[in-house]
Amino acid sequence: MKKLKKFLVGLLIFIGVLILSLYIFKKDYLLRAVRVTYFNGHTTAFLDDYKYFDNRIIQKSNQPQPWNLAKDYNQTKPTDRLEQLHKEMGTVAFLIIKNDSIWNENYYDNYGNDSKSNSFSMAKSIVSASLGKAIMDGKIKSLDQKVGDFFPEFKKGKSAQMTVGDLASMSSGLDWDESYYDPFSITTQAYFDENLTPVILGLKSIEEPGKVYKYLSGNTQLLAMCIEKATGKNLADYVSESFWKPMGAQSDAFWQTDRENGIVKAYCCIASNARDFARFGKLYLQHGKWNGKAILDSTFVAKSLIPRFKDSPQYGYGWWLSNFKNKKVFYMRGHLGQYVIVVPEDDLIIVRLGNHDKPSTNGSPHSDDFYVYLEETYKMLQQELPPNKN
Repeated sequence: MKKLKKFLVGLLIFIGVLILSLYIFKKDYLLRAVRVTYFNGHTTAFLDDYKYFDNRIIQKSNQPQPWNLAKDYNQTKPTDRLEQLHKEMGTVAFLIIKNDSIWNENYYDNYGNDSKSNSFSMAKSIVSASLGKAIMDGKIKSLDQKVGDFFPEFKKGKSAQMTVGDLASMSSGLDWDESYYDPFSITTQAYFDENLTPVILGLKSIEEPGKVYKYLSGNTQLLAMCIEKATGKNLADYVSESFWKPMGAQSDAFWQTDRENGIVKAYCCIASNARDFARFGKLYLQHGKWNGKAILDSTFVAKSLIPRFKDSPQYGYGWWLSNFKNKKVFYMRGHLGQYVIVVPEDDLIIVRLGNHDKPSTNGSPHSDDFYVYLEETYKMLQQELPPNKN
């Protein structure tokens, strides 16, 4: 009994010292990380973790615009390969929109068409759209406006030349470790820290901005802070007014914040559903127009969907770029395989939400599962599409 008591006392002292050390070395965000992830049976951020954070609301439209359903809606079954991948990867939603109508949709694991799940980095495309809107509204001068105009912390050294366009195109030159599974990386800190602003404003430029592509979540967070400074509005409200409401979103969305009434984690973490996420694919497919009205400048949309750097053809301004069977493809992409994929030539939008992805095995910047979703969708649609003329 004495040994047990001695052990328990020693364990409590060890835990106390450990917790104190985390605070001393400013790693106390790890306590929140353990509480949110491991205590809920996960090893990383997960689809419904928005329930464990504070959130701002992206308000739905007062005049919702439901998607049309195709005449042959859900009459074609998913291929065996697609269903197997859904099972392996824990897909919760798979949606195919053809010619502006939902042609096929399937939900799994008790999810439905209004179930919310985490966008993860698909939010980056929405932040980029918000940049375009702020430029269109005259709140930001252009892609070339300096970040230092909004935050004097970036007026010195290499940072002095950094622009909002550099942030949107992932070419800031900032020091950032884009590691999702390292508990000590700044990406993990940004996800769980309760005061994100000083973390971002403390970033330093280690390379010349505007020269090369390097994917950094910190870029999008800083970009969002610039947009909020320029517009005088929190980003959730700005997205609601600029996009969610005009595009007829049927459900409120939640955007995780660092703390109650804090700033949104802009590089990630919008909780919404497949149908409402798909609206951003449609907006860019329609060159920034919605119901014939330009809510985003077509020139900005076009620029967003071409590579800024020749050596990095996979990325534009907030959107991933690829091709499939000689067709141009652009898409939103998030951790664990969240996708809104657009093939303009075929007026096609594919949305996949789920728990896991298949990382690239051949060095491609695009994940293996991304191509499978395209391949199997086209197999399902092969009777619907005209032959490729290329």
